[in-house]
Amino acid sequence: MKPFRFGVVAGHARDLTSWTAQAERVEKLGFDTLLATDPVGQADPFVLLGAAAAVTLDLTVGTFVLADPFRDARALGWQAQTLHQQTRGRFELGLGAGRPGAVAHAETLGREFPAPGERITRMAATIAHLKRDEDRPRLVLAGGGPKMLALAAQEADTVTFTWKPTTTEAAAQSIVDRFRELAGPRLPDIELGLNLMAVGTEPSPGIARWAGVDVPELVAGGAVTVLPEDPGAATEKLLGWRERWGISYVTINSGYAEPFAAIADETRKAGG
Repeated sequence: MKPFRFGVVAGHARDLTSWTAQAERVEKLGFDTLLATDPVGQADPFVLLGAAAAVTLDLTVGTFVLADPFRDARALGWQAQTLHQQTRGRFELGLGAGRPGAVAHAETLGREFPAPGERITRMAATIAHLKRDEDRPRLVLAGGGPKMLALAAQEADTVTFTWKPTTTEAAAQSIVDRFRELAGPRLPDIELGLNLMAVGTEPSPGIARWAGVDVPELVAGGAVTVLPEDPGAATEKLLGWRERWGISYVTINSGYAEPFAAIADETRKAGG
């Protein structure tokens, strides 16, 4: 089994001072990674990640996840390779096909946002370009559908399962089993991850607005996207998921950094 890694996904940057303060706080809380959405509010994640790396010592910075349609493969390769070299390997490149609602942002960048199948085909070409460099950032691919899982099984160093907020353990098992079959002999080399939505049972207007369902309903439905607030109970779940599914890289949005830090600490003490 792979050791656990824990990360925070940040999607808001009021200004550079508050962003770098957040990076320092995430490192002090003991997390392994700070990940930036694409975009971070209206900001370019590469600019912000460079600043985060400059004010931290060991923290890995990364994207969660870049929308491939937003960028030309050559420009993306240049940016990613720059961060990889300048941080001495503390950058991981998370890449995805782009969420359905991202077409408007693509238009502001003068970029096309084609149908899902074509986006995945184009992303495969981007990955081929990135992999021309032997010394490159770790590649994290996010996916849940058959085509994206197939690409991740072939190319990813890490795969993060992007299942629906209401996904139960039974549904998650089906997705993981499908990925295992697709990965075949590559499976032992691939780090498996998931992104949590919340810790505890308190309502969250932000989550309800984004997901169409609030935290208490997710908990009542047995969703794997929410962990118990009690570190012991949460640790038991995480250890069980690693045993059953091989999931060892767990991230959560920045609003839950403090309670999740306690869970991460407990899990490491328990053998993570």
